[in-house]
Amino acid sequence: MLLDKEISYDVFLGLGSNIGDRGENLDHAINEIEERIGEVITTSAFYVTEPVGFESENNFLNAVCEVKTKLRPMELLQRTQEIEKKMGRVSKSDNEGYADRIIDIDILLFDDKIYSNEKLTLPHPHLHERAFVLLPLAEIAGTYIHPVLNKSIDQLKKELGV
Repeated sequence: MLLDKEISYDVFLGLGSNIGDRGENLDHAINEIEERIGEVITTSAFYVTEPVGFESENNFLNAVCEVKTKLRPMELLQRTQEIEKKMGRVSKSDNEGYADRIIDIDILLFDDKIYSNEKLTLPHPHLHERAFVLLPLAEIAGTYIHPVLNKSIDQLKKELGV
């Protein structure tokens, strides 16, 4: 008897924390991702970065992890938001702007897929503009080609000047 092969996707998730024990928060998020989303293949180093888009006395700790998942984009978004909520994040950033947060999990890349609806755009629309994303992403996936911009992550990092 032949079984259908289950489709598995290669996704990159951006993680950030600037409240509490930031390293512990990122470690906790990675463990939750492993339990609720899929196998964590690799994780970048943790990078200390200044807040972008808002003022805060608290620097961020950022990382990127690569995950193999069977979840589709909207299921993945739901799970990342469930993890954020479980860890104590009360709301996502909105028109009011950004704020300090215990954890932020962004879907950066979903295989080589391009996807968009009112709640989610993939690849992440600001990925190529943010050093706090490109530095850890380039560490673990420098040769990965951005499916919209058709450039490697290393090229995007160089163009941003980081």
